[in-house]
Amino acid sequence: MANPTPKFENIKVSEVFDGYPDAQCEKLLFLRQLIFEAASEIGIDDLEETLKWGEPSYLTKNASTVRIAWRKSQPTQYGIFFNCKTTLVETFKEIYREEFTFEGNRAIVFEIGDSVPVEALKHCITLSLTYHKNKHLPMLGI
Repeated sequence: MANPTPKFENIKVSEVFDGYPDAQCEKLLFLRQLIFEAASEIGIDDLEETLKWGEPSYLTKNASTVRIAWRKSQPTQYGIFFNCKTTLVETFKEIYREEFTFEGNRAIVFEIGDSVPVEALKHCITLSLTYHKNKHLPMLGI
């Protein structure tokens, strides 16, 4: 990975990560790292890490919020969530139908043992972080 993941600035976000079981926390920290890398690679230096619905969330100007989470109700899964009122997941399904498992029009979900297609996922994150600049374009300008 190119850039080191920043330390937690928001203690409430850090506490949420601390509350995850170890295996799930490791996976979510990896997703967190990919989000910060994707932002850095496209020149976003004001990515805000906060909580939305009690889950780590990442936003900036022109972005559609990205959230990551693990839930006790599905203990072997974790996911990256996108705004369901956007065309993001619909677009991801068109491009990455074979690479990912989707949950409706709001998430990409993984089983704990899955390998993550890093470049494809970073592309999805990038599309979310630039959504408001590209939402008017067919297939978000891809």
